[in-house]
Amino acid sequence: MDPVSASGQAPVAQRQRGSAPEVFRVFLRLGLTSFGGPVAHLGYFRAEFVERRRWLDEPAFADIVALCQFLPGPASSQVGITLGILRAGLPGAFAAWLGFTTPSALAMILFGYGVAAFGDLSDAAWLHGLKIVAVAVVAQAVWGMARNLCPDRERATIAVGAAILAFAIPSAAGQIGAILRNEGGQPPGAPIAIHLPRPWSVAAALAFFVLLLGLPVLSAAVPSHAIALFDSFYRSGALVFGGGHVVLPLLQAEVVPPGWVTNDAFLAGYGAAQAVPGPLFTFSAYLGTVMAVAPNGWLGGLICLVAIFLPSFLLLIGALPFWESLRRRPAVQSALRGVNAAVVGLLLAALYKPVWTSAIFTPADFAIGIMAFLLLALWAVPPWLVVVLGAVATTVVANLPALAGAF
Repeated sequence: MDPVSASGQAPVAQRQRGSAPEVFRVFLRLGLTSFGGPVAHLGYFRAEFVERRRWLDEPAFADIVALCQFLPGPASSQVGITLGILRAGLPGAFAAWLGFTTPSALAMILFGYGVAAFGDLSDAAWLHGLKIVAVAVVAQAVWGMARNLCPDRERATIAVGAAILAFAIPSAAGQIGAILRNEGGQPPGAPIAIHLPRPWSVAAALAFFVLLLGLPVLSAAVPSHAIALFDSFYRSGALVFGGGHVVLPLLQAEVVPPGWVTNDAFLAGYGAAQAVPGPLFTFSAYLGTVMAVAPNGWLGGLICLVAIFLPSFLLLIGALPFWESLRRRPAVQSALRGVNAAVVGLLLAALYKPVWTSAIFTPADFAIGIMAFLLLALWAVPPWLVVVLGAVATTVVANLPALAGAF
C-alpha cells in the first residue's frame, strides 16, 4: 500500500514509482512532437502527465510550474526535469532532459553543419500549422486547469487579475509579481515526495554559486576559448528569467559582438529554432556548432548545450527537497495561496500573446485552431497526431489557390 500523509493523501511521487527508461521514452516522444514554445510545452506536459498518465494531480503540477517560474532558466525544461525526479529520482531527471532535448539539439547541430539548408523557414506553411496547433494545446490546458483550479468566483478573479498584471508588466518580473501578489484559494494539494538526499541538494546549490562566480575568474585567468564559451553560456542559463525567447537576445549579445558568430548566422539559426520541437534553449547547440573559433562543430555544440542547461539541474536539485517542507508551513502557505489560480492567469495571458498573436491571422487559421481544440479536448486525439494533422491542413489550405488554378 502506498504511504500516505497526515491528510490521508498519498505523496504524488510515491503513488507509483517508475524507471528512467520509461521516463526517457515518454519525454522522447514529447521532444519529437512538442511544438509551439515553452507555454505550449506546459500544455503538452499537463495533457500527458496530469490527464493521461496521472503521475501527479492538478495542484501539484501548478505548484511545480510556479516554482519553475521563480527560478532562472528554461521553465518548461525545468518542469520536465522535476517530473522526471518525481517519477524516477535523479536518473529520471536526466532521462527526462535527455529525451525532451535530444531531438531539437540534434536538429540544430545538423542545421549548423548545413545539412538542413532549407533557407528561411519563417514563411513555411507547415510551420504555421504547428503554431496553430500550439494555440489549441494551450487553450486546452487553460480550460482544463481553470475548471479544476478556479472553480469559484474568488479564484477566477485571481486568475484574471494575474493575466492583467502579466500584460501590464510583460516580463518575468510581471509573472513572478502575479504569483506573489495573490492570496486566498486553498493550501497545496497532495504532498510531493522528492527522492533526493539533502546533502546532494546542498552540494548542488553550492556548485551553482561556485560556478557562477568562479567561471568568470577562471576565464579571465586562463586564455581558453572552451572555458570562455562554457562561462558565457552557463551565465546565460543561470541569469535569464522567463526562458525561451527571452534568452535569444541575451545570447546574441554574448556571441555576436566578440565575433564568435556572425549576425547573419545567428539570425539563420533563430529562424530554424522556430521550426523544431522541444526547448528553445537548444539554440545554444547551433551556436556552438557554427562558432568561428574552436571548439566548434558538434563538440562546441555539446559544450554550449551542457553549459546552458547545467544551472537548471543544480538549482532544481538544490531546491526541490526543501520545497515540500516549505510549502507545508503556514507562513509559506499564506504566500502560496492563490498560486494555482495565478498560474492559470499567466497561461491565459500567454495564450493571447505570444501564442495566439503569432498564429491566428485569417478565418482559415481560426477554423484549423478550433478543429484542433475539438480533437484534443473532446475526441481525446493524441497531441502528436493533432500536430501532424495541423501541419497537413495548413499546407493544404496554403496551396488551395494553386490547386484551383491547375483545374
